[in-house]
Amino acid sequence: MKKILDWKKYIKASRKVVQEGCVLLKNDGALPLEKNARVAVFGRIQHNYYKSGTGSGGLVNVEKVYGILDGLKESSVVKIDEELEKVYLDWEEENPFAVGVGWGAEAWSQKEMEVSKEVAQKFAAKNDVALIIIGRTAGEDKDNSATEGSWYLTSEEKKLLKVVSESFAKTVVVLNTGNIIDMNFVNEYKIDSVLCTWQGGMVGGLGIADVLTGIVSPSGKLTDTIAKKIEDYPSHKNFGDSVNNIYAEDIFVGYRYFESTKENQEKVLFPFGFGLSYTQFSFDANHFNFESLGNSGANKKHNCKKVFDSFYKNKNLPRISFDVNVKNTGKFAGKEVIQIYAKIPQGKLSKPSLTLVDFQKTKTLKSGKEQTLTFDFDVSRLRSFDDIGVTGNIDSFVLEQGVYEIFAGNSVRNIFKVGEFSIDELIVLEKVSDALKPIIDFERFTPDGKTQTVKAISPCQNIHRKENLQSIESFLDKKDLDKDVVSILKNLSTEELSCIVRGEGMGSPKVTPGTAAAFGGISESLKEKGVPCGCCTDGPSGLRLDSGALAFSLPNGTLQACSFNTKAVKKLYTFLALEMIYNKIDIILGPGMNIRRHPLNGRNFEYFSEDPFVTGMFACANILGLKKYGVTGSLKHFCCNNQEVARRESNSTVSARALREIYLSCFEMACKSGADVIMTTYGAVNGMWTSGNFDLNTLVLRKDWGFEGIVMTDWWAVSNDEGTEPTKFNIAQNVRAQNDLFMVVPDASQNIHDDNTLTALEKNELSINELYQCAYNTIKFLKTTEAQKRLSDKGTKVKIKNRKDSKDGDNKKITYYEITDDFSIPMEDVDTSRGKSYAFGLIATKSKYYRFELTGKTGDNELAQVNVSLSLNGINVGSFSWNGTKGEYVTQGVSLLYRPLGRYSVVNLFFAGSGLSLKDFKVVEIEKPE
Repeated sequence: MKKILDWKKYIKASRKVVQEGCVLLKNDGALPLEKNARVAVFGRIQHNYYKSGTGSGGLVNVEKVYGILDGLKESSVVKIDEELEKVYLDWEEENPFAVGVGWGAEAWSQKEMEVSKEVAQKFAAKNDVALIIIGRTAGEDKDNSATEGSWYLTSEEKKLLKVVSESFAKTVVVLNTGNIIDMNFVNEYKIDSVLCTWQGGMVGGLGIADVLTGIVSPSGKLTDTIAKKIEDYPSHKNFGDSVNNIYAEDIFVGYRYFESTKENQEKVLFPFGFGLSYTQFSFDANHFNFESLGNSGANKKHNCKKVFDSFYKNKNLPRISFDVNVKNTGKFAGKEVIQIYAKIPQGKLSKPSLTLVDFQKTKTLKSGKEQTLTFDFDVSRLRSFDDIGVTGNIDSFVLEQGVYEIFAGNSVRNIFKVGEFSIDELIVLEKVSDALKPIIDFERFTPDGKTQTVKAISPCQNIHRKENLQSIESFLDKKDLDKDVVSILKNLSTEELSCIVRGEGMGSPKVTPGTAAAFGGISESLKEKGVPCGCCTDGPSGLRLDSGALAFSLPNGTLQACSFNTKAVKKLYTFLALEMIYNKIDIILGPGMNIRRHPLNGRNFEYFSEDPFVTGMFACANILGLKKYGVTGSLKHFCCNNQEVARRESNSTVSARALREIYLSCFEMACKSGADVIMTTYGAVNGMWTSGNFDLNTLVLRKDWGFEGIVMTDWWAVSNDEGTEPTKFNIAQNVRAQNDLFMVVPDASQNIHDDNTLTALEKNELSINELYQCAYNTIKFLKTTEAQKRLSDKGTKVKIKNRKDSKDGDNKKITYYEITDDFSIPMEDVDTSRGKSYAFGLIATKSKYYRFELTGKTGDNELAQVNVSLSLNGINVGSFSWNGTKGEYVTQGVSLLYRPLGRYSVVNLFFAGSGLSLKDFKVVEIEKPE
């Protein structure tokens, strides 16, 4: 079977998502930029666009990144001041962009060029408008901070805003950030327009330019509340705790907190769901209908119109339906987002003032045109969870009696009442497992200032696990299992079974070069017995290929969700699906879908929203787009990965209610909509590290939600037995919890890392049926993938067209070299032209510290500098640098001091300048650093 991946259509789909995800926060007439307007662009980010955040969610190799300046130039709508651009280019020669060395070492922001009042006035005299671009980044293993250059503007940036805005008649600020930052500057300076453009991937600048120039009207909406002060966020007091992070705000996250009292409302600068347009819209509602439990509709079977329409697909629940008519009353064509909120009665369970329960985006409406949007959903979206039994129904989703009001509008602050209905007595929707309860007492608060004690419960995971053991006794004899998979399992030795529960990587040569892991058939004997070898790689912003192969960089999660257009995002991910098949990748490690509990979380750029419904909807869009062509994504991080500080060590103490209503419900939506892979976190939830958390991975995920896919750990995660500290390679605990895959070990075909799987089996600390259970999940999943087809040479073939670099970008095999004494690789034939790269693999049989040495020569100019960047598995670890060597070979070195070399490593040399000739590359063992 052959498929075509049209790169032009891929770019078009990504550009559309960028257009629709830009959020206009202020506009006093400076936007859109007029035809032939003369524009002076300030800020170094004009040449250093952040396509994504950092870490595994951002390491995508691309041939070209289209920044905002590139997009404006390509549009030909406006005239860019080339003299000012030259001033920045000259300054940047002396002040290069600081990339940072190592993991999580990138700067949040970059040094900014000082602009004097005289310079600003000079360019104001010959231009119509100033465009100031401000950038921020953060990412994996590096949270933002409440300091200048991260959450706050730097003094340089403030001075730039002041001088430029006072000099120009019109000033526009464009934010190229991963998520929200302090926005008080909007009112402090004479700024006419502010546009949040987030991080738009490799073609972000094209979509942003479309918005700035009025080719499209902005239609994005905030998926977070922007408060006046960082201290105003209810989680702020506990955020960043490295030992025990208490979720004292409970279910009152984001707008659920800020909209619940007048005092809290006054803390808001820009509310959830807010976003301006170049045009105006009016809206009204009609045909409100509620099918009560008592009428004739109660026994009617309701088929879901959308895959994510209901948590309870097989139950006859009352439905709410109505129409909202939207009319464009302005002069520009544009789109509007209609958001539906419910006001749930305050009963025995405290509730937020408003809860988002649905949204839709209109098509592009020309001036005077209108569209009717039909909303139809069941009452499960209005549910509350009783975790302590105050309604008499502990561990149950309920609808309390009272009046339920439904509102529609274009932000949480601009809504009108659509209708209401009453429920006369409490309705129990579902009773779920007694799982994931806190193990210490803590106080949770409600917005009215009251607190409630959440009582700890006795440890119970071991009890739950023993109950599960009884249900899977003689696992292979269960009647509802796939017979072909059972047949394979019966022929496997315990040694082979222990191989199946661990993945191999990173950079395993058994799958696509430079990817994150191989899993399943990772030994010759397993492949011979019919178990295919699957491949997965990062991440939420596109394919991370440490081999240096090129890929497509996607708009970040923030931008995707701010589009409020699930159809456009789903379509974009169908292109990613084809790109995955082209690269022989079965699972992308994403979407990232943790709740943005606090604005300083470094990985917020990967995630969608402070709201679980928005998060669930866009996770579904990602997964459904991928599954169109038979690949999939791994939902991550399951669950409560809401900070990067001490992410391996910190315990999240959180109520079962907050888990069920906020932090788990988005995962539930995606799992019940077809997701079949999920990744646990590094940290702990209520005392149990999630990788070995039985309550999470078996009771909630599999028993309550009916999940039948696979669960994997995050890379090199630790696990703990109940009541103990976590340890490495505690794979037996993962298996007991039904976390199917430990990611990753150096060589999964043998136990050189000394995991405890077989030892625990011998000591009866692990049941063979538990091991069968995990192996069954993995093999059954692999049977549905391209990996199964590749095993018999029947894999889908994808051809890429309209990509200029399609030949150079092919993910060709790279050569792996085993490190020996006096190890050396000849380099005379390597192309060292500017912009080229060279990749190869290393196999280290010993876990030692090493120094990398590269020998090369340049010409006579002693002031000429030639740099070669060295990355290891996609992480920049240093650079080699030569000045003029007068034709003599000179050896430069980089020592890997922060960790020993892993089993497999993909090395990439990037040549930033021309004029270098290479001789060889050596790896020399060094002493362990003190």
